[in-house]
Amino acid sequence: MLQKIGILYHPMVKAAHTKAKQLRDFLVSQGVSAWLCSAWEEGEARSRLDGTDLILSVGGDGTILRAAHVALPGTTPITGVNLGRLGFMTELSADEALEMLPSLLAGKGWIDERAMLEAELSPADPKSSGTFHALNDVVVARGAVARLVQIEASVNGQHLISYKADGVIVATATGSTGYSLAAGGPILYPRSSDFLLVPITPHLSPAYTVVLPATAVVQLRLTTVHQATLSVDGHISRPLPDGATITVKHSPNTTRFLRIHPETDFYRSLEQKLKGKR
Repeated sequence: MLQKIGILYHPMVKAAHTKAKQLRDFLVSQGVSAWLCSAWEEGEARSRLDGTDLILSVGGDGTILRAAHVALPGTTPITGVNLGRLGFMTELSADEALEMLPSLLAGKGWIDERAMLEAELSPADPKSSGTFHALNDVVVARGAVARLVQIEASVNGQHLISYKADGVIVATATGSTGYSLAAGGPILYPRSSDFLLVPITPHLSPAYTVVLPATAVVQLRLTTVHQATLSVDGHISRPLPDGATITVKHSPNTTRFLRIHPETDFYRSLEQKLKGKR
C-alpha cells in the first residue's frame, strides 16, 4: 500500500491544476498522505520528496520530464496523467485517473525502468553544473542566429562524423519518439539501453542515424564561430562557445515508471499516438 504520494502539475494548464487537486483530495480521503507542487518548482518539489512512494505527473510528456529530474538521483517511480496532446510517456488519461488510482494504491502496477543519458559540458559554466542527466535527449544545436553549426562527433575516442547542420540529437530509447523522431530517427523499444545519434537537417554531410550501445561514449565538439546551445530534455538550456565539448554516455541513473496497463499496450498506443489520436 502506498503511503505518501507527490503530485506535480503543469502550472500553465488550468485543467492540470484542477485535476491535481482532485487527485489529492481523493488520496486524502483514502488515508494517503499527498503533497502538491508545480513541476516547474524543482527545488521545492525535491524538498518534499523524502519518503514519497510515488509521483503523479499531471500534464503531458514535458511535465514527466521535469518530474524525472525532480526524482533524481533517487528511485521514486512516476505515473503520468495525460492532459497533453500525445503523452508517449504518460500512463493514464485524465478521465481514467480516478478509476485506476485505487489499483495503483493496492500495489497492482508494474515497474517500467528507462535508461537515461549523462552529459558533461567542458569547459563547464562556473555559474552552474557542468553535468546533466536526460531521460529524453541531449541536443547541441544552433543558437538564435539561423546559421548552421559544425560539430565533430567521435565515439569511444574515434572520429565518426563531421556534421554541418542545424544540430545533433543524442536520444535515449524513451526520447526516440520525441524530437529524434521528428528529425528522421527510428523508434527504439522503450526499455532498450541503446541510444541514438541523429543529425538535424544536415547540409552536405551525412544524414543517417547511428544506433549506439549502452557502453558507447560520444563526444560532440563544436567548431563554429556562431553561438550554439546545449538543451537537455527540452527545459535545461546552456549557451555553448566555439570549442565546447559535450561528452554523452549512459547515465548511472534511471527513471522508473509505475504502470497499470499491460506492457503490450505500448505498440497499440504507439500507433494511435502517431496518428494523432489519444
